[in-house]
Amino acid sequence: MARITTSRSELMTAVRGLSAARDLPPEVILDALRAALISAYHKIPDAVASNVTVDIGENTGETRVFAHFAVVEEKYIQDPTGEIPPVQAREFNPDAQVGDVITLDVTPRDFGRIAAQTAKQVILQRIREAEREQTYSTYADREGEIVYGTVQSVNKDYVTVALDRVEAILPKNGQIPGEKYAPNQRIRVYVSEVKRSPKGPQVIVSRTHREMLHKLMDLEIPEIFQGTVEIKAIAREAGSRSKVAVWSGQPGVDPVGACVGMRGVRIQALVRELGGEKIDIVEWDADPRVFIANALSPSKALHVWLEEEGERRTANVVVPDTQLSLAIGREGQNARLAAKLTGWRIDIRSESESGEILEALRVDEAARRDERTRRAAAAAEAQAAASTALEVPSAIEPTGSAADGPAPVEVAEPTDEPSVLAPAAELPAAAEAVAPEAATVAEPGAPPAAKPGRDKDGAPWADDELEDDETGVGGPGKKRKGRRLVRDPKTGRLEAQHERKGSRRRPTWEEEIGRWSDEDLEEDALGFTEYDFVTEDEDDTA
Repeated sequence: MARITTSRSELMTAVRGLSAARDLPPEVILDALRAALISAYHKIPDAVASNVTVDIGENTGETRVFAHFAVVEEKYIQDPTGEIPPVQAREFNPDAQVGDVITLDVTPRDFGRIAAQTAKQVILQRIREAEREQTYSTYADREGEIVYGTVQSVNKDYVTVALDRVEAILPKNGQIPGEKYAPNQRIRVYVSEVKRSPKGPQVIVSRTHREMLHKLMDLEIPEIFQGTVEIKAIAREAGSRSKVAVWSGQPGVDPVGACVGMRGVRIQALVRELGGEKIDIVEWDADPRVFIANALSPSKALHVWLEEEGERRTANVVVPDTQLSLAIGREGQNARLAAKLTGWRIDIRSESESGEILEALRVDEAARRDERTRRAAAAAEAQAAASTALEVPSAIEPTGSAADGPAPVEVAEPTDEPSVLAPAAELPAAAEAVAPEAATVAEPGAPPAAKPGRDKDGAPWADDELEDDETGVGGPGKKRKGRRLVRDPKTGRLEAQHERKGSRRRPTWEEEIGRWSDEDLEEDALGFTEYDFVTEDEDDTA
């Protein structure tokens, strides 16, 4: 058995060079080489096997052909080039059994020269097929995108545009009317279709597709690319005029202004790219009437009413008499583009022609407005009546006479506001007479209860201390401010004094002397006098 031996460097250098020239992976070149050697083996007269594989050693550059035989009983053999009896199989493998597969090296002696002549054409064919498949996969993924191309040739039916590794066709219906193309001119085209053909992948491009305008706006306007502004609809007559409906869901963003740009810079770039084609940017609205009125820009719609009969949808638009021709446009272009943009059939009338209809519509609109106002007022009255019925009166007032029975007692609602204590000068004389309090029985060992309205020293509470407790009886609140009412000895009026711990001012000795005069020192609170502390000698001396 002969072997094809090649230097590893020579083999891999050739594979890498061909891979770079054709822009194909090295594995594709090696697979094509193996397929070419298998095809060359089947063409030699000494071929003894039908199921063969070729092994190319990347380290040694050695190429060998291996045949694969199935072990079958001799009486059942039908294809001697692919089947072998067990007796012959055991010569190569003593453990061979029926049903096994035996692999043998069947490389011919003169296989190198024959393979070199046959493999060349097979390798080139396989490489061409791999190139076509890769080109198709590349542009099939780019379908619906904008690519740059160079004009190769121009004829009356189509223009050939050279793209990367493929020539695309720009047909007549894909060319902008009035646009001229010259060889070596660089243009932008929209990849509209990619299909297979016997000569390889065929790429169809266009410059009149409405999606081309969409893709150009994505490239030129950052707000559309980022998603801040959304394109809702496009109506285009290539080379003449287009209308684009835009919308933004972000507050504070003007979609029309974002597309036009400062002084129209952004929209002018699109106009230049499309050969002077006029582009109208209108604002999209969820209300069909508002959207249709915007779509007829630059004319102004006075009134829009819709008529739907099954699948037929008609929008009747009334415009001023002076703007009727502007709303229709040259040869009806403005109305036609507005109908394509909105999806409605638009019937445009002047204000003078539809005076009676417009007046009837105004009366009908006024009636609907009045009906909405009446319903809103009725709903408000019903809500107010329901709220009044749920309210509870704060006090029960007597309505009958004394003969009807005892008058109902008026029950005051508890309040959190503190009670007000009148000054002593304003109290009547009878109020100063303290009524004897009711006798109460205290439990043994319980501290004496404080009198209502007074503290432990017997002084009345100040106004800000008189808070109602849970029983409704005035008493000290949770937060006492340390103030109590004290009668001024000079004026005789009750005054509130504020006492704090550590801040009470001690009286001076002059004040103490003035307070304890000789008349008052006859007997103190304990029953002693100053004479009880004078000895007999001091008394005689005195």
